[in-house]
Amino acid sequence: MYSHLRKLDWKLIFIVLLLSGVGLLTIYGIGSSESVFSFKKQLSFLGLGLILMLGLSFFDYRIFKNYSYVLFILYLFSLSSLIFVLFSQDIKGASSWFSLGYVNFEPTEFVKIIVILFLAKYFSLRHIELYRIRHLLISGSYVALLIAMVLIQPDFGSAIVLLSIWFGMVVISGIKIRHLGILFLIMVLLLVGSWFLILKDYQKQRVLTFLNPQEDPYGGGYHISQSLIAVGSGGLFGQGVGDNSQAGLKFLPEQHTDFIFATLAEQRGLIGVSFLLLCFIGLFWRIIKIALVSSNNFSRLFVSGLAIMIFVQIVINIGMNVAVLPITGLTLPLVSYGGSSLISIFLALGIMQSIKARS
Repeated sequence: MYSHLRKLDWKLIFIVLLLSGVGLLTIYGIGSSESVFSFKKQLSFLGLGLILMLGLSFFDYRIFKNYSYVLFILYLFSLSSLIFVLFSQDIKGASSWFSLGYVNFEPTEFVKIIVILFLAKYFSLRHIELYRIRHLLISGSYVALLIAMVLIQPDFGSAIVLLSIWFGMVVISGIKIRHLGILFLIMVLLLVGSWFLILKDYQKQRVLTFLNPQEDPYGGGYHISQSLIAVGSGGLFGQGVGDNSQAGLKFLPEQHTDFIFATLAEQRGLIGVSFLLLCFIGLFWRIIKIALVSSNNFSRLFVSGLAIMIFVQIVINIGMNVAVLPITGLTLPLVSYGGSSLISIFLALGIMQSIKARS
């Protein structure tokens, strides 16, 4: 056991704990009784995530690489969970969670990790033949089916993440420029089609509000306006913690989930935001190092896919907090409150640690 633990990337674990710690302190600093309760729950999720990550590092990741039926079963689990969740109770206008009493289970967060595993297996077996467009169409159809289920919930943000994972892993696997152009055109057509056929009125309003938030500052533009006020009021050193802030007084909605970046900026200012971004840079540096030392295409593709997923969610979450992207409801990885999001990332990190220990 000791020899195995020595092979793990403890610098990565330290950075992950720093990011999770920033999230915990930000949630606690809101100052309300609800935030204290969320802090305690998130702390328990963090403890469980660490145990799962270390436990999974002992698991030989090559079972995913060598046995296709394992990933096929996981894919069927993903599809069935996304279908059954559509019949669950609506929470904030979406059927995305299974209510399990004390906690809510969001299957989409785990589906993202399964998709990365599935695509890593598919592309690692066919990387020499990836120039054949049929492999792009086949892999794309698998992911498109899951995306369709996610859009029905509706969860447009997670659909974008799934599409980005597929597109990014296709590019990393190797693709002709001509095929890349075709894929880009297909993505544009899908986005246009989603606007007219899939997106609901309130989702369209989010996009229109993003283009002109001052048009309806107390309606559709309220979230963006309050987020900008919170970010701008933080200044260099922040306003500190307590219940007299935008977040504490609940002028800022979803202050511990979707808009935790704005909450952090208000509490800790530019100094706190800079520290957060440096931690994310360190996280990507450690992930890239693991990808470079990986011993086979499957492990390299999985690590790369995980990096793509985390990067896209960071960009979208921070982008919507500072009003450069529309509001999609995506959380900030490792920082925002949410058990499903946190534990799913720790599971993926556990697989990555298994890759590191066996490289």
